[in-house]
Amino acid sequence: MTSANWAYLSNYAIYSSMVVFTIAFFAHAIEVAFSLRNTDSDVESASTTKFDFTRTEKSGRIGTSMMILGFILLLAGVILRGVSAGRVPWGNMYEFSITGALAFTGAYLFALWKFKVRWLGLPVVIAVLLTLGTAITILYVKSGPLVPALKSTWLAIHVSAAIVSGGVFLLANCVAALYLYLDRVEMRGPRPKWAERIPSLETLDQLSYRLVAFVFPLWTFAVIAGAIWAESAWGRYWGWDPKETWAFITWVAYAAYLHARVTIGWRGRRAAWLCLFAGSTFLFNYIYVNIYGSGRHTYSGL
Repeated sequence: MTSANWAYLSNYAIYSSMVVFTIAFFAHAIEVAFSLRNTDSDVESASTTKFDFTRTEKSGRIGTSMMILGFILLLAGVILRGVSAGRVPWGNMYEFSITGALAFTGAYLFALWKFKVRWLGLPVVIAVLLTLGTAITILYVKSGPLVPALKSTWLAIHVSAAIVSGGVFLLANCVAALYLYLDRVEMRGPRPKWAERIPSLETLDQLSYRLVAFVFPLWTFAVIAGAIWAESAWGRYWGWDPKETWAFITWVAYAAYLHARVTIGWRGRRAAWLCLFAGSTFLFNYIYVNIYGSGRHTYSGL
């Protein structure tokens, strides 16, 4: 098969994953929407509304199954993209985005297995569909060779660590954002019916922290690996290139988040805001610096 054929197969796999993720979206939406039921109060004989997720267990399981299938199809799409180009598929923004969506989905599935967080399925699948939709409509470029500076074994080491870290960081940021929203809601009164399934604020706070603590060493490794690669490619470990600078800012921000929690006991609202700030530096580096920035690390392909 020619490289063009492999590229077409990659595109078909990614389009198929988007169809499957769309089914997962509807399944999780139905799980939430149709779990509401009316009950009669014994005290006042009045009708009240409560959640009964036993009624939509099948829909929730379908959503999870579709997330797993979508992950497999997206993994196939990423691998086939690499086969079509004869290299690892991380040479431009399109490839970063599809692999980032893969890492984000993988982080969710791991958290689902470890922490039973199916309630995150709906926001996660929305974020994945938005990322893939942007990738295929705005960021898509034809499969091709790497620019000379990227032709190194360090590409697979450094970029894979950065992408996995970014996927877990994004999941932690989703949890932190949900914490801030529900904290604001609970200050005004009880949670809305749809949010009753979501765990307590303390549980959300702990989950966000655990995700960051889990992946921060990998991000540290990614930054160090990037410095070693820079020395190999350009004869210097650090040059304060915009992408290097923002990668370091992200490292400092997440280090400050962990330090604030462990040493001075930050919890709740302050910790969630700091987590979101750290995540915003990562997204700024990923989106703005890649597309509009200048320097040796600008490989958007656009």
